[in-house]
Amino acid sequence: MKHIDIFKALSNETRLDILRWLKEPEQHFDNPPDKDPKNIDEKGGVCVGVIQKKAQLSQSTTSQYLAMMQKAGLLKSERHGKWTYYRRNEKTIQDVSTFIKEKL
Repeated sequence: MKHIDIFKALSNETRLDILRWLKEPEQHFDNPPDKDPKNIDEKGGVCVGVIQKKAQLSQSTTSQYLAMMQKAGLLKSERHGKWTYYRRNEKTIQDVSTFIKEKL
């Protein structure tokens, strides 16, 4: 785990918001059944376009934020056709929590 990359990713309020939203995606994102793609996949991943809309950021900024958080290990992504879905990497988040509790 690269702690510096994780703390850099966590140093932005919008990126923190994204992590909070992805903790309980059903409460923070709509998933209308008549739309394709679905906003939330079966594993709890959320379509990048839906994250972008909620965050009110440009597509490029949203992609940069998600890529930074994925590189730090905070997020996982999965591709479904032409759509990418992001969800939290709970193991890394737990490891960071343990690190803070025990080492800082």
